[in-house]
Amino acid sequence: MKDSKGLVLVVEDEKPIADILRMYLTREGFGVQVESDGNAGLAAAKNSHPVAIILDVGLPGLDGVEVCKELRSSGFQMPILFCTARDDEVDRILGLEMGGDDYITKPFSPREVVARVKSVLRRTNMTPTDSGPVVVGEVSLDSNSRRVTVAGGEVSLTATEFDLLEYLMSQPGRVFSRDQLLSQVWGYSSVVGSRTVDVHIAQLRSKFGVHDPIRTVRGVGYSVEIA
Repeated sequence: MKDSKGLVLVVEDEKPIADILRMYLTREGFGVQVESDGNAGLAAAKNSHPVAIILDVGLPGLDGVEVCKELRSSGFQMPILFCTARDDEVDRILGLEMGGDDYITKPFSPREVVARVKSVLRRTNMTPTDSGPVVVGEVSLDSNSRRVTVAGGEVSLTATEFDLLEYLMSQPGRVFSRDQLLSQVWGYSSVVGSRTVDVHIAQLRSKFGVHDPIRTVRGVGYSVEIA
């Protein structure tokens, strides 16, 4: 039977972990491709066009952060979920800064990993609406095509960057706390906590440049404002 939910690429060098992720993802109707080193994972991501990637950080060859960096610089925007035994916040933040959408620390529940994959895919595959683009200042966001333009030029966002911006732009002027953004955009209380939001906000700002509509409300959270 054809896998209706698309292909998930698992890049993991620990076979028992890769096998259990394959089993749980297959049960949920996903196709699964497993690669055990960074170079093979990078090639598979470019050639197989998975709907999502579960990417270990400590891989032979290219490490996971370098794989993610190369994919993002080459224009690939599929969701990437880092999975690693490292418990250092510096590693987590570095992964997110390179374009990762989520970060899961071993040991983990395979059900949680599947839930996070489904969550990010649910956001990126929401049924289009008939509403037109939302415009705040020089930033225009089209939920139907998942395109964002800044001063007329298109910018490339990861799945989570788009979802975060879309939520902020849904109510211009409203201040959202970090906890609200974690709950509404990520769908759970992230292990990385508020730094997850801060890193993605910083990534958005770097892409908006002088047209950045995001305002930081110290001690509260973030909003988008019309200048």
